[in-house]
Amino acid sequence: MENKGTPESDFSIECFQNYTAPEVFIQGLAGIIDQQDVKSMIIAQKQMLQRFEKTNEMLTNCNALSASRLKLVAPEFKKHSQMFLEMKKDLDYIFKKIRAIKTKISAQYPDAYAEAYSQNNPLESSDIQDGDENIFQPNDPSH
Repeated sequence: MENKGTPESDFSIECFQNYTAPEVFIQGLAGIIDQQDVKSMIIAQKQMLQRFEKTNEMLTNCNALSASRLKLVAPEFKKHSQMFLEMKKDLDYIFKKIRAIKTKISAQYPDAYAEAYSQNNPLESSDIQDGDENIFQPNDPSH
C-alpha cells in the first residue's frame, strides 16, 4: 500500500534524492542504533586494542629473549649433537666387534659357548622387555 498522494511520501522522496542508496541505508541504521551502545562498543574495542598491543609487546620481548638465548646455546647444542653421533659410531663399532668375537667363539667352541650363553643370558636376568632385544643393534642394514 503506497501513499503516493500523501505529503509524507513526497517529503521522503525529496529528502533522500541527494543521497545514494548506501547512504540512505546507513542513515536508516543510524536511527535504529542506540548511540550509547555504540560508545560502549568503541570503549570496549579500545580496551581490547590496548590489551592486544600490550600482549604483542610482551610476545615480541619474549621472542627477542628466546632468539638471544638460542644464539647462546646453539653452538653447545651442535657440539653435543656431534658428540652423540661420534658415540653412536663408536658403539656401532664396538657391537660389531662383539658380534664378530661371539661368532668366532661360537664357531670354534660351540658347546662351551652354548653353555656360557645359557648361564649368562642377559635377556632372562635383566629388565629388558621382549621387544627391546635389539636396542643396541644399529638400524642401518649396511652394518
